[in-house]
Amino acid sequence: MENAHSIEDATREETIVHLMDEYGDMVKKLAFTYVKDLSTAEDITQDVFISCYHHLNTFEKRSSFKTWLYRITVNRSLDTLKTHAFKKWLPYSKTYHPSNELTPEIKLIQKDDQHAVTESLLQVPHKYRGILYLYYYEELRIREISEITKLNESTIKTRLRRGKQILKLELERRGLQP
Repeated sequence: MENAHSIEDATREETIVHLMDEYGDMVKKLAFTYVKDLSTAEDITQDVFISCYHHLNTFEKRSSFKTWLYRITVNRSLDTLKTHAFKKWLPYSKTYHPSNELTPEIKLIQKDDQHAVTESLLQVPHKYRGILYLYYYEELRIREISEITKLNESTIKTRLRRGKQILKLELERRGLQP
């Protein structure tokens, strides 16, 4: 019995290591699009994978691991945005200012030609920003986004349309042609 438990733990650990390797950057980038702070995004990423480890045995395989991880990440990010400490800190970090020395994580988010778009996207309210990120950066279909966010497909379409309008205005404000 003890040996069977060790095998189960080893398999679970292998699965989590695989998920972290496969989806770790994606989880961090998604969290970052919500909270706009790299350190907080890293904390959320760690929390997501700890949660996955503890709940791996309850994963029902009605969706893919990727969809499951997206869902947990969105929930953790939204929970973080709701916390008193984050709200208190938020006014001091409303704008994203990339440093001259970009970390590898920020380099993943900001590809050369997408730098201005990424900065503009970070100015879009989070309820639209997450949808835009999943649709354009992760190239998910509306149905997949609906599964992740637990929102109706019509709501996703509406938020996608409104988010694009807000993003377009932000890009125009920066003097860029969308």
